[in-house]
Amino acid sequence: MARPVTLFSGQWADLPFEEFSSKVKGFGYDGIEIACWGDHMDVRRAATDRSYVESKKAVLARNGLKVWALGSHLAGQCVGDSPDPRLDNFVPSAVKGKPAEIRQWAVEEMKATARAAKAMDCKVVTGFMGSPIWAAWYSFPQTTEESVKAAFDQIVHLWTPIFDEFDAQGVKFALEVHPTEIAYDFYTAQRLLEAFQHRPTLGFNFDPSHLIWQGMKPELFVRDFGPKIYHVHMKDAAVTLDGRSGILGSHLAFGDLRRGWNFRSLGHGDVDFDSIIRELNACGYQGPLSVEWEDSGMEREFGAKEALAFTRRVDFAPGALAFDGSMKK
Repeated sequence: MARPVTLFSGQWADLPFEEFSSKVKGFGYDGIEIACWGDHMDVRRAATDRSYVESKKAVLARNGLKVWALGSHLAGQCVGDSPDPRLDNFVPSAVKGKPAEIRQWAVEEMKATARAAKAMDCKVVTGFMGSPIWAAWYSFPQTTEESVKAAFDQIVHLWTPIFDEFDAQGVKFALEVHPTEIAYDFYTAQRLLEAFQHRPTLGFNFDPSHLIWQGMKPELFVRDFGPKIYHVHMKDAAVTLDGRSGILGSHLAFGDLRRGWNFRSLGHGDVDFDSIIRELNACGYQGPLSVEWEDSGMEREFGAKEALAFTRRVDFAPGALAFDGSMKK
C-alpha cells in the first residue's frame, strides 16, 4: 500500500502553475496539493468557469499528476482572525485595510473554494481558520474562560455557513493545527471538535512540524484523532534550544540558526516519522502524504527531491499477518 506522495504548491507559488507542474513531474511526485494563491488556483474562476478547470486538469494530465486536495490557508486565516494589518498581505487591493470587508471577502472565498474543489474532483480542502483569541494565548492581562468561549463561539458562527457550502459540495475541510489558529495543540483541537458538535465536515490536516516544537508527540495526535485525519502533511522541524534561545522564536527570522527551532527538510529534524506511519496505518489513513517543503537553509529543488525519496522510504503498509502467526501447529 504505497500512499500517493504529493507536493504542496504553496511555497512554490512564485512560479507559474505550468512551470511548477513540469518540475513536480521531473521530481517524481504523484501529484500536487494545489495552493489557492498565485496563479495556481483562482477559486472563484474554478467555481464558475468549466474551461478554467479543464485547463488546470490538462496541465496536470500532461505531466502525469493528480490532485487530491486544494490548500486554502490564506483566505481561511482571514475568516477567523481579529483585525490585523498583516492580513493585507493575503487579500485583494480593494479590501486592504478594511477588516469587515476582508472578512466578508474571505467567507465568500472559502465558499467558492468548496465549489472549486468539487469542480477539480477533490474531496478535501486543507487550510486555516484563524483565531480571535490567539493574541491572548498568554494569560496576561488575564484571559478569562468567558473570552475563550466567546472566541470558539465566534469561530462556529463564522464557519458554519462555510461548512454548509462544503456539505452541499460533498467536500471536507481539514484544519492544519497550527499556532495562530483556534486549534493549535491537542486540547484546543479537542475543544474545536466539541464546539462544532463533531460535525463530519471538519477534520484535520495533520502536520507534525507544528506539534514537535511545542513539546508534543505528534504520533499521539494521530492515535487520538485518527478518524478526523483527512489529510497529511509531511514536514519536519528541529528543536535546537541552546540556553539562549527559546521556543517562542525571539522574533528571529525562520532559518536564523540562533532560533530555538526551525522547520527542516524531511529527515533533518526531530519528527519520528516511523511512529507516525505506524499510527496512520493503525487508523486506516490511505490518503496522500503531501510534502510541505520549508527549509530556509536548503535549496528548494534539492530539498523537494530529497523529501520525496525520504517519504517513499518511510512509508510502509501495515502487516497482514502477525509475525508469530506462522508459528502455530
